Amino acid sequence: MPILSTGPIENNAVSGIRPAQTVTVKLVKRDAMDGSAVSIQGYFLGVTRTLYVSEVINIAPNEVVTRDYFADLDAFEFVFTIGEAADEELGISVWGKTSAGELVAAHRIVAHEKLSSEV
Repeated sequence: MPILSTGPIENNAVSGIRPAQTVTVKLVKRDAMDGSAVSIQGYFLGVTRTLYVSEVINIAPNEVVTRDYFADLDAFEFVFTIGEAADEELGISVWGKTSAGELVAAHRIVAHEKLSSEV
């Protein structure tokens, strides 16, 4: 089972407002035949690492799934566990957004660019 992580994402307040208040996770299944199961875990990173998002999503062939999560935190991390041994047909992206829904460029993470495998 591949495990991917965003790594720690800093979201410290500037003038009392954090850059991102929400995180949008987008999953894209490019396989026309088989679906996938993906476990999403979100962690608040403070003095301790605290789980605050835990969801398993079943994605059908050629389906796109979008989820929005709370992110008005000083630091957070998202971990994705993919149900198949090797699933190259699954795209994952993570997007930090302001309260107005604008993208936070520093919080844009796309699977093929930034997500790292956990050991």
